[in-house]
Amino acid sequence: MLFNSYVFLLAFLPAALVLHWTVARAAPAWRLPLLVGLSFVFYGWWDVRFVPLLAGSILANWLIARAYGRSSTRWLIPAAIVGNLALLGVFKYFDFFADLANLLPGVEVSRIGLALPLGISFFTFHHIMYLADLRAGRAPAFGLIKYALYISFFPQVLAGPLVRWSEIMHQFDERPDARPDAAERFGRGLVLLAVGLAKKVFLGDPLAAYVNPVFLAAAQGKPVGFAEAWQTTLGFTFQIYFDFSGYTDMALGIALMFGLVLPQNFDVPYRATSLQDFWRRWHMTLSRFLRDYLYVPMGGNRHGLPRQLGALFATMALGGLWHGAGLTFLAWGALHGAGLGAGVLTRRARWSIPAPMGWALTSVFVVLTWVLFRAPSFDAALAVYKGLLGFSPGGTGFKWRTIALAALVATIGPTAWNAVHRLPPRRSLAIAVAVLFVLVLLKIGDDANYEFIYFQF
Repeated sequence: MLFNSYVFLLAFLPAALVLHWTVARAAPAWRLPLLVGLSFVFYGWWDVRFVPLLAGSILANWLIARAYGRSSTRWLIPAAIVGNLALLGVFKYFDFFADLANLLPGVEVSRIGLALPLGISFFTFHHIMYLADLRAGRAPAFGLIKYALYISFFPQVLAGPLVRWSEIMHQFDERPDARPDAAERFGRGLVLLAVGLAKKVFLGDPLAAYVNPVFLAAAQGKPVGFAEAWQTTLGFTFQIYFDFSGYTDMALGIALMFGLVLPQNFDVPYRATSLQDFWRRWHMTLSRFLRDYLYVPMGGNRHGLPRQLGALFATMALGGLWHGAGLTFLAWGALHGAGLGAGVLTRRARWSIPAPMGWALTSVFVVLTWVLFRAPSFDAALAVYKGLLGFSPGGTGFKWRTIALAALVATIGPTAWNAVHRLPPRRSLAIAVAVLFVLVLLKIGDDANYEFIYFQF
């Protein structure tokens, strides 16, 4: 059930909203169980086989947290975190490591070919954040319903944002219908949903036609011309932004319609003037997770420069591997780790880089490394890089109009969240949003309905 599908927009979401607001007024005690039930229906729509996996992981982690609260056994939480990572590893990485092992002489490991459960990376990280904070004494115990809703809340269960327990658990206790700004929240949530849909449907999806055929040709061993290479590289740069930030806007908007505020995930990342600045603006909740639960425990910047550079490199390499079980993802993360390390050395040397130059260098680095992120293999990535450098024939003409429009929207800003919260409630705004929503529905019915890129992770 895609956010950009008729079944979600015209059936599930309206029915869920009516049920939620009816129960919130008539039987408030049943509001959270209803949201849990709706979340499991949403998740099960994709593949009902994985509903027991999600439910089992919630129950197991909640029981472990409860047992830890009673006994404070120090090894219990680390064992639970290892168990969560092992489960993720079996589904997402077993075949990847089996393929690597089979490269060794005399080694033969069979692939198991398990289907990847949607959202497993995201709900695994939610478990880890809560358990780590519980062991550190920062998180309290919660009832099963609250914990289940924290993990499975349907706007964010499949592709985030990664929400800390401290950002949302207290909101579960509120009566969203009793707030004085309940109607305003609902209205702004609806505007965010419409804007996110428009970003996905009118900007992200059209760029797929510029990107997918070229990477497919590269994967088949065909040469990629200079114009095609730049078209597909720039096209993917903005496709992934509008696809993922559009999803996030929808998730935040839908949550607001249910009276809940989720953290922002993007802050005009293509205006960044350094790689460090980019990661403070791009997929902000993942960056925060990697910093607090990987980089800092590895030593961060507290144990000297070599340890800091090593921690940065390892954190980003693992972050790259989290995105996908492939060496190209690992290389993409490792390059960003090396780039962040270079930034640390530059700041240590007190080299001052003018903001325009910093923006240009950061943009070139980010754009070029996106090739590794998108390419299905190193050979395909190499074919695109050859085209970018002019080592292949010129190819067809460069289709620039959609890319230019996407670049303007992505760099000039502001973010959808900021724009929506600055707009005053007016009848003209309501009419404009209604028209935009109708146009989105017409576009969805007319074109191919692309799945969100981050669903594969």
